[in-house]
Amino acid sequence: MLGESGTGKELFARTLHDESPRHGRPFLAINCSAIPETLLESQLFGHRRGTFTDAREDRRGLFQEADGGSLFLDEIGDMPLALQSKLLRVLQEREVHPLGAPGPVPIDVRPIAATHRDLEAFVAEGRFRQDLYYRLNVITVRIPPLRERIEDLVPLVAYFLEHHGRRLGRTACSLAPESIQALMRHAWPGNVRELENAIERALVLGRDDVLWLEDLPESLRPDRRRGLPSGGPRPLADVEREHILRTLRSARGNKAAAARLLGFDRKTLYRKLKTYGLSLP
Repeated sequence: MLGESGTGKELFARTLHDESPRHGRPFLAINCSAIPETLLESQLFGHRRGTFTDAREDRRGLFQEADGGSLFLDEIGDMPLALQSKLLRVLQEREVHPLGAPGPVPIDVRPIAATHRDLEAFVAEGRFRQDLYYRLNVITVRIPPLRERIEDLVPLVAYFLEHHGRRLGRTACSLAPESIQALMRHAWPGNVRELENAIERALVLGRDDVLWLEDLPESLRPDRRRGLPSGGPRPLADVEREHILRTLRSARGNKAAAARLLGFDRKTLYRKLKTYGLSLP
């Protein structure tokens, strides 16, 4: 699974698990870049008491805990090379050998790996095992950044309102139209994670059941984003030109994606690019 940081790869993996025949079994997740190598090996494969200084009791690894279910390996591209070879053996043999154990233990786990790295480049540089790459690359799913699928914003907002609203005791909240417009205009460099944080913040700070513009982070408020000068309002053409250019940059020059974000058809976008003298490779 490929995608920028914060695009919702774990949420996608969890949905994949929930809609599969394994839905009644565990779904576990681990971030391979957030744990030191020595601890990561123990977390994944388990250990026996006395194997190392702090091993005061036997511990089942995540592969054993997820038996029958799914294990989400986030940021697999940051896994140390020494562990990559051990992971490859687990995937090939369908068995795990806990540290200090006399023998392997059979497992039945569906691995789901995700990264924001270019694994093909890592393979060429010797930073990722080629055999593990081919073992994992059975089906590749690319999760686009939020700016390229702005049509997903409203259902995501509804999900986060319900999810965090239930936890915070704010289940009846909704967004004011101006708040929705601000969300639709934003380029979302932090992707779905940034959106979730914005909704959670609004639920915490909002004083009534309607979440207003002032309840959102300052970075989403139109007057700050436009950077209006103190000397007076700017010409509308200047504002539109700047907004189109910013949207093109956030879409990395993808004119089709930029047109969707701006609410234009492609012909209109090309006409405005010509009018404002904008040209991107």
